[in-house]
Amino acid sequence: MDTPLSTIAVVGLGTMGTGIADVLARAGREVIGIDISDTAAAQAVAALEASTARAVARERITEEERQDVLARFRTFSDLQAAAGADLVIEVVPESYEAKQEVFRALDGIVRPDAILATGTNALSVTRLAADSAHPERVLGLHFFAPVQAMKLVEVVSSVLTDPRAVDAVTRLAQDLGKEPVAVGDRAGFIADGLLFGYLNQAAAMYEAKYASREDIDAAMKLGCGLPMGPLALLDLVGVDTARTVLEAMYAASHDRLHAPAPILKQLSEAGLTGRKAGRGFYTYAAPGSGEVVPDALTPSASADAGGGREIRSVGVAGSGTMASGIAEVFAKAGYAVVLAARSQEKADTAKARIAKSLARSVDKGRMTAEARDTTLDLITPAGSLDAFAEVDLAVEAVAEDLAVKQELFGRLDKICKPGAVLATTTSSLPVIACARATSRPQDVIGMHFFNPAPAMKLVEIVRTVLTADDVHATVREVTAKIRKHPVDCGDRAGFIVNALLFPYLNNAVKMVQEHYATLDDIDAAMKLGGGYPMGPFELLDVVGLDVSLAIEQVLHREFRDPGLAPAPLLEHLVAAGCLGRKTGRGFREYARR
Repeated sequence: MDTPLSTIAVVGLGTMGTGIADVLARAGREVIGIDISDTAAAQAVAALEASTARAVARERITEEERQDVLARFRTFSDLQAAAGADLVIEVVPESYEAKQEVFRALDGIVRPDAILATGTNALSVTRLAADSAHPERVLGLHFFAPVQAMKLVEVVSSVLTDPRAVDAVTRLAQDLGKEPVAVGDRAGFIADGLLFGYLNQAAAMYEAKYASREDIDAAMKLGCGLPMGPLALLDLVGVDTARTVLEAMYAASHDRLHAPAPILKQLSEAGLTGRKAGRGFYTYAAPGSGEVVPDALTPSASADAGGGREIRSVGVAGSGTMASGIAEVFAKAGYAVVLAARSQEKADTAKARIAKSLARSVDKGRMTAEARDTTLDLITPAGSLDAFAEVDLAVEAVAEDLAVKQELFGRLDKICKPGAVLATTTSSLPVIACARATSRPQDVIGMHFFNPAPAMKLVEIVRTVLTADDVHATVREVTAKIRKHPVDCGDRAGFIVNALLFPYLNNAVKMVQEHYATLDDIDAAMKLGGGYPMGPFELLDVVGLDVSLAIEQVLHREFRDPGLAPAPLLEHLVAAGCLGRKTGRGFREYARR
């Protein structure tokens, strides 16, 4: 195990195995590709030829270097070809039977000091090792797709694994330009352990017809900055693969959040496994294609074909960052805006904040000084809600407190003219409770903007059971006019984004609480393995641990699922006043400003 890993066999030349072979050959290793399918082997060779040709065309390598890489990759159909390998990485289908068959055969083929690695992302490494003649040399080496681009490699040890084997593959991963993270043996490890619970909840949300597949995916991309929406990602990963991973996770955790959504079984058994089949949650141009094509569920282009009320002026209630951001967004779109606060001074301060924001845009060349002045001229600060008497749309952005919002809506009911649309920007409270504080609940709707409002493109439009059709149409039209992306959802806790985001964050806290992984490893895993712009603990500290706890509590009360109960560690930190960046300490410590 102390010898350099210079000759490496890859068993299973599907997409993942081919990607692993590619990065190994480019890093100077002799690669033995093994697959019982001659077609798969030929496709792996063709894929390496194509990827290296692209590298030459982009002047990343020379033609001579390309030929050297190709010469280092040889394919075989018999496991005997692995006899001289220093390391064997199996990437066969996710089944104990298939993997155990490979490991038993390898016991009689490879040298006693050779390391055996499984590429599983769900099955027990310990169970696979226990069936081996040399369990101390078996570990997990979990790459992420596409292997050439994704930096994360999870190095998975069982209680039987020799530390020298771990050290050897860790050095290999570093030589490949990857970021290895050491983890223990549990279903899903770090990245998939957090990712697949989130994907499962998204599938269940779609299955419940709470929101369309397009709106769920757009919400998570635009609201969280994710590279792909969850349903599109399920299609890429493979619906059947996701189901297998979740089954393994549920068997270990018995957490209902990991119990595969029934739609995953339905799609899998129908052969609708995602991109590889040409159809999953979406329909694709051909099997293996990433091009989505319209199908019976694709929204029609006439979905927003008018029918709403005319909106010329907008009232924004509040004086905080969100209120001023929303006022800025409406004014930029040409609407006359009344910005009302509890005092004239607060309203003036909010407008001054907008002026600073617009000045930064001018400095960065994003708008002209003339456009800035025009935008500011459209904003009228007011020290009372009485100024909303003639607005066509009133948007409240006050404290996230139901009693405060209900009192405000009661006042709006008396002040605003008949036919005015009344909107709340709540992120977690029931919109219907605000609506019932008025005599016109049909005119009330949710418009959940994301912070910072001028930059974030998403608006969740939350319709209650009493919201009128023309009010819904009005808000969709207005959202498009202010250059935001509207997604429709019903009036339940968390709407789309928070209902999917915060259980994922909560599960990350549980992972630390259980001493499975460190903050840094979890943050790195989600950024490098999932393409997330921030790790969960970075995000929790930015959002505020108190805010996060409050949202988790709302979700737990609404859905009454034990898996949604806030992690005790989160509760303890909030009780200690460690609320994140705003207090200088949350999961991490920050320099005081």
